[in-house]
Amino acid sequence: MCDSDASYDGIFCFAVRSTGIFCRPSCSARTPKRENLRFFPDAASAAAAGFRACKRCQPERTPSAPPEWIGRLLRHLEERPAPPRAEDLCNAGIAPARARRWFRRYYGMSFRAFCEGHAMSKALDALQKGNSLDHTAAEAGFTSLSGFRDAFKRVFAQPPGAADDLECVRLRWVETPLGPMVAGASDAGVCQLSFLGESDIDAELRGLRDGLGCAVLPGRHPFLDQLQTELETYFAGQLQQFTLPLHQPGTAFQQAVWSALQAIPFGATCSYRDIATAVGRPGATRAVGTTNGRNRIAIVIPCHRVINAGGALGGYGGGLERKRWLLRHEAATASAAASAPAPSTAAAAP
Repeated sequence: MCDSDASYDGIFCFAVRSTGIFCRPSCSARTPKRENLRFFPDAASAAAAGFRACKRCQPERTPSAPPEWIGRLLRHLEERPAPPRAEDLCNAGIAPARARRWFRRYYGMSFRAFCEGHAMSKALDALQKGNSLDHTAAEAGFTSLSGFRDAFKRVFAQPPGAADDLECVRLRWVETPLGPMVAGASDAGVCQLSFLGESDIDAELRGLRDGLGCAVLPGRHPFLDQLQTELETYFAGQLQQFTLPLHQPGTAFQQAVWSALQAIPFGATCSYRDIATAVGRPGATRAVGTTNGRNRIAIVIPCHRVINAGGALGGYGGGLERKRWLLRHEAATASAAASAPAPSTAAAAP
């Protein structure tokens, strides 16, 4: 909290007795004295205790919920063919520099790169559905076919005529109680799900692009819709098993480890040594830890369920507080499910 650490957002809130205000851990306001602090598990608890939400960090919002002006920008990109110009942003009351900073910080790319990627993602969809080149270029905001062809080739390394054979990973930024996550999916399945803020998202997306050998762009995909729905159900304590198809290429050893992770029962944990034994390599504990850390699909491939043999949490790419939260959440969900009354099996009346 004293370091405005965003990795604790969603884990707790803190309130300041002297001001009557409560904040999220990442709040940039001046740090109060320790004796004036009270801690709460969530915003609702702090509000119930009589504290008011900070207007700067807005702790009552979902940790990753984008501000209203970002929502307007995203709707613009969905509804209009051309991305907004600096003049359009100013007319809408949005400083272009603010948009650039926000997209760089939260999406790991510049606003211009996001707009271009979004346009090219929609263009690829249109061409694969049989739309004409002229119509697709105009819908993407281009005034010349040559400009569209150049942009398309720069993104996909192939001309528009090769669209039918192109693969692409579509990205979505997902709100969760533990902060924003970036999700990616191709036609083969979900291939990315990681927390923002703990890792270098630029490096992760470059690794994803290089590993799969295709463009990685903001866009829509049915698997992303399914993932978002299942994540919401999971965080609500109503889902224990994800049903999504996954696409995470790797060596035979890596695939064996990731499969073993998915076999860990919901609400349970095991050690790195247990996983090494399960894949037939009992002496490969260190290699299991390395492979665990290379898992690109957090939560769905539950690398957070692996702990040290002595009971310590071990490491986690999303941060140890998130790992602790996930384990507690799953244990509580499993316990609640086990104690719930069985559904009625009474026979129907003759």
